[in-house]
Amino acid sequence: MTPLARESAELLATQALAWLVGNDDLLPVFLGTSGAGETDIRARARDPEFLGSVLDFLLMDDAWISAFCDSANYTYDQPMRARAALPGGAQTNWT
Repeated sequence: MTPLARESAELLATQALAWLVGNDDLLPVFLGTSGAGETDIRARARDPEFLGSVLDFLLMDDAWISAFCDSANYTYDQPMRARAALPGGAQTNWT
């Protein structure tokens, strides 16, 4: 898997955050899971580490990824590729 360029990854993650904020059913789940509040979303919307956590959350469920990608016209592998380009996204190789 080839990561996206950092700028493209941040753009995709920002779009994922906007999609998440607009999802009345899923946003409370993200807030509860991440411990973030609405003020954190505003304050950290451009923070690559926070954006990585948004993608981590969405990547927990194929249905969430499919819904986001379908709405934003991304292929289903792009969120994972974007996550790999953001801080903390390097895959661990256990050998």
